[in-house]
Amino acid sequence: MSVVGIDLGFQSCYVAVARAGGIETVANEYSDRSTPACISFGPKNRSIGAAAKNQIISNAKNTLQGFKRFHGRAYTDPFVQAEKPGLACELVELPTGSAGIKVMYLEEERNFTIEQVSGMLLTKLKETAESAMKKPVVDCVVSVPCFFTDAERRSVMDATQIAGLNCLRLINETTAVALAYGIYKQDLPAPEEKPRIVVFVDLGHSAYQVSVCAFNKGKLKVLATAFDPLVGGRKFDDVLVNYFVEEFGKKYKLDIKSKIRPLLRLAQECEKLKKLMSANASELPLNIECFMNDIDVSGSMNRGHFEEMCDSLLSRIEAPLRSVLEQAKLKKEDIYAVEVVGGATRIPAVKERIMRYFGKEVSTTLNADEAVARGCALQCAILSPAFKVREFSITDLVPYPISLKWNSPAEEGLSDCEVFPKNHAAPFSKVLTFYRKEPFTLDAYYSAPKELPYPDPSLGQFHVQKVVPQADGSSSKVKVKVRVNVHGIFSVSSASLVEIHKTEEGEEPMETDQTVKDEEKMQVDQEEPKQEESQPAQTESKPSADEMETSQATPKEKKTDQPPQAKKAKVKTSTVDLPIDHYPPWQIGRDTLNLFVENEGKMIMQDKLEKERNDAKNAVEEYVYEMRDKLSCVYEKFVNEDDRNSLMLKLEDTENWLYEDGEDQPKQVYIDKITDLKNLGQPIQMRYQEYVDRPKAFDELGKQIQLYMKVIHAFKNKEEAYDHLDPADMEKVEKCINEAMEWMNNKMNLQMKQNLTVDPVVKTKDIQAKTKELTSTCNPIVSKPKPKVEPPKEEQQAGEQNGPVENNTDGQGPQAAEQSPNTGTSEAEKKLPEMDIE
Repeated sequence: MSVVGIDLGFQSCYVAVARAGGIETVANEYSDRSTPACISFGPKNRSIGAAAKNQIISNAKNTLQGFKRFHGRAYTDPFVQAEKPGLACELVELPTGSAGIKVMYLEEERNFTIEQVSGMLLTKLKETAESAMKKPVVDCVVSVPCFFTDAERRSVMDATQIAGLNCLRLINETTAVALAYGIYKQDLPAPEEKPRIVVFVDLGHSAYQVSVCAFNKGKLKVLATAFDPLVGGRKFDDVLVNYFVEEFGKKYKLDIKSKIRPLLRLAQECEKLKKLMSANASELPLNIECFMNDIDVSGSMNRGHFEEMCDSLLSRIEAPLRSVLEQAKLKKEDIYAVEVVGGATRIPAVKERIMRYFGKEVSTTLNADEAVARGCALQCAILSPAFKVREFSITDLVPYPISLKWNSPAEEGLSDCEVFPKNHAAPFSKVLTFYRKEPFTLDAYYSAPKELPYPDPSLGQFHVQKVVPQADGSSSKVKVKVRVNVHGIFSVSSASLVEIHKTEEGEEPMETDQTVKDEEKMQVDQEEPKQEESQPAQTESKPSADEMETSQATPKEKKTDQPPQAKKAKVKTSTVDLPIDHYPPWQIGRDTLNLFVENEGKMIMQDKLEKERNDAKNAVEEYVYEMRDKLSCVYEKFVNEDDRNSLMLKLEDTENWLYEDGEDQPKQVYIDKITDLKNLGQPIQMRYQEYVDRPKAFDELGKQIQLYMKVIHAFKNKEEAYDHLDPADMEKVEKCINEAMEWMNNKMNLQMKQNLTVDPVVKTKDIQAKTKELTSTCNPIVSKPKPKVEPPKEEQQAGEQNGPVENNTDGQGPQAAEQSPNTGTSEAEKKLPEMDIE
C-alpha cells in the first residue's frame, strides 16, 4: 500500500513518502524535491511542473500559476477579481458561476475549472511518487491552509478524485507541521502532566498562518489558529516589483505594466533579489538584458531600504500571534517554543518581529519547505494498515463557528443555533432532535462572517426527506446527526425517524409548536472519544458518543399537555433512516466529476503519445550526431571511403529533414527513419564492436586450453591428484584440446589477414560457443572426484567393538559426545534451540 503525503502549495509542491526507516521527500525527474505549481498548455500536449515553469515567459497566456486560492470561489468573488490583473492567463466565468481559466490547448480554446487544473498538478505529483516508489499510488493525505472554508475544501477533494487519488484526509498545513514536530519527540510530558505548548508560524508564498498546539506523550491538540490570508512571500515580491516598475518608468521611459511578459520577467528577478537580500545586507544589483523594447535595465536595492518599504506588511505579523494566545487563553511565558516554517520566514525582518513579540529566539528545527509534506506522509502512515507508527492522536479544530437555521413552527419564522463554536474539537459529531410532521430543511452557515476570508457564509442546504407524522397524527421525533469530518467539511451525515408503537391507549401526543427558546435548548452529554482521531478513516460510520438534543418541550409543558396516565403507557420505538438531499454551493455534480475524470485520462494519454513521439524524434537526432562524430574517429578504420561518404551524406540529409519537413511528424515516421539509418550504420558498429570484443574472447578460449593442457601434463607425469582418471577419457580430452587449439590458430591467422572494412571471419559469439563446447566436454572428465579409500575389514570391526566411551556410572569417567556426520557438531549441540538475534 502506498503511503504518500502531498503539500499542495501556491508556488511549489512537495511529495513525501513513508518507507521502511522513516519519511523521505522524493525528487522529481529533474532531481529537485520542489515541483513548481505550474501548468502550460501547448498545441500538442501539456507541460506540468518544472517544464511548465520554463514557459512562463515564452507561453505566458497559456501557462497557469497561482491558481490554488481560486478553489471553490465564484468568478465575481472580490478575491478573484483582485487577483485577475496580475495574471497572464485569462479568467472566465463558467456556466455554474465559478471561476475558470481559458487557454489554447491542442490548437483550440478550452475552459478549465480550478478543480481540473489542480487535478492536473496532482496527476504530476502522483507520477513523481510512483516513479520514486516503483508502484502505483492511490491513497494519500493532502494539505490545505487552515483557513480554507467548506467550499474550498470540497473543491480540493474533487481535484484529488480527478487525479485518481483517494484522499484519506485533508489536513491543515499547521496541523501537519505540528505532527512532523511532535511525533519524533521522546521527552514530551506524560498524559496526566501539564502539556507542552508550542506555537507554529507558517509564512508561505501566499498566506500567513499561526497555530498554538498542546503536546503530551502520544497526543497533539490544536488549541487555536489565526491567519492573514493576504500576507505572504509574494506580497514582499510585489513591493519590489512596484518599486522597480516606477524606477524603470522614470529612468528608461518604459510602461512595464502595459505588457505582461516584461512584468513576469521583472517578478522573477525580484524574487531572486529578495532571496539574496535575506542572506546579504549590502547593496545588491538587479540587471535584466533586453528587458523591453530591446532596452537593458539595471537597478539596485539593499535590505534596509527593502524593510522600510515593507513596513506595512511587517506590521501585520504581530496580530495573528496575539490572536492565538488570546483564543487559547495563554500568556507568552506559557510558550515552550516558537517553530517557524515556510519560505518567507527566511526574511530576517519577519523573524525579528516574531522574536520581539515572544521575547525568545525562534526555533528552526523543522525543514522550512518540506515540513508540511512530511507531516502529511506521517498522517498517511498513521492511517495506513501497512505501516506500524508510534501511537499519536491528533485533535484538530473548527476554524469558524458553524450554525444551523430552520423554519420554526412555533414562531412561523426562522430559528437557529450554533452547533460548532469556534475552536471546537474536530472531527466531531453531534445529534440534534427535532419534532416534525413533514420534511424540513436545515440551512448551514458560518455565523461569524466578519472572520471569514470568503464572501459567502453559506454551507448549503440539507433537506431531510420522508418525514411523516406518527400513527396518531402527532409529530415524529427526528434525530439529525451533524458532523465536521476529518477533512474539516461540515455535513448532516444522517437523519432517522423514531417511530413510537403504543401498547396502551390514552397517551396524548406531544405538542409540536413550541417557543423558539425551547427549540434552541441544547444539552451536550459528553465529549466524543479522542480515539477517533487515531482512526479517522472509520469516523464516518462510527456512531458518535456525543449528542446534542434540541428539546421541543419543557418538563412543565409535558405535565400540562399529557394526562397523568400517559406516563404509565408502555411504548416501543423503532428508527427509520431518512434520505437527505444536500445542495452545497459550488459542489461539482457526480456526472460532471466523472466527465472531468474521463477528460483527465484522455489528456494523460495525449501527453504520453506526444512524449513517445518526441522520444522517437530525439532518438533520430541523437543517432545522427553520434554516428557522424564516430565516423570521424572510432569508426574510421572500419568503413571504406565510399561507404563513409555515402553515410555522411545520408546523415546530413536526415539532419536537414529534421529541422524542416521532419519537425512535426508522426512517431512511426521517425521510427522508419532511424531504421533506415541503422541499416547503413549497424554493419560498421558491428565491425568496431567485434574488433573490441574478439581479443577478449580469444584470450578466454586460450586460458581454458592452457588449463586443460596442464591437467594432461600432470596426468602423464602420474601425479597423485589425477591418477584416478581413465586414460581413454584423457585421450578424448587431449584430442578436444588439440582441435580447439588448431581452430583458434586458424581463425586468428585468417582474421589477421582480413581487412577491417569488411565483416570479420570469426565473430565473438562463435569464439564463445567454442569455449563453451570445450568446457562442457573436458570439465566433467578432469573434475571427476577421487574415490574414497575404505579401511580394511579387520580394523573396521575392531573399531566397532571398542565403540564410544560409555557414560561412567560413578560420574568420574570421561564422556564422549557423539559427532554428527561431516559437521563435527555434537548431538547435544544439535538439540539447542535456534535464537533470533535482533
